[in-house]
Amino acid sequence: MRWWDIEPVLELERELFPDDAWSRGLFWSELAHARGPNATRRYIVAELGGKVVGYGGLAAVDRTGDIQTIAAARAYWGTGLGARLLVELLAGAGEFDCREVLLEVRVDNTRAQRLYERFGFEPIGLRPNYYQPGNVDAVVMRRADYPESAESAEDGPTEDAPAADESSADEPNPQQTNRE
Repeated sequence: MRWWDIEPVLELERELFPDDAWSRGLFWSELAHARGPNATRRYIVAELGGKVVGYGGLAAVDRTGDIQTIAAARAYWGTGLGARLLVELLAGAGEFDCREVLLEVRVDNTRAQRLYERFGFEPIGLRPNYYQPGNVDAVVMRRADYPESAESAEDGPTEDAPAADESSADEPNPQQTNRE
């Protein structure tokens, strides 16, 4: 993700998360940590026909990755885009030499929870009233022993979730933030 992706990402963010969408400032702040030799973030977008249809972000601190955000446009739910975005973020965690990857997911978002479970994430806790407004709880999930378990997860999404490098011209293609 680059600065020029922020506006289209914000549009998608507001559509998908109307009650708790990230702000422009938050995205700018995250991107400020995504470049250079001391980068601690990896932000990606998926585009189709020049339009942003998905995005994701990862923070890495002390060999722990934290998936900050991941989203796919509703028109691409069930196409494997979420899995491809997750594969790219997990690859980023490997590049940061992370030993575990964490994330929070809404307790009522069972589709996302199933995706994360397919990639080896396990629930480890609950954060009451995490998503505001609305007081929606978050399930905290963890993928331990990373990257040792990375190959098995990358081989095992589902038949509708090709790996990121298998994208064709008519599939959304996640792009890492550090690619020029």
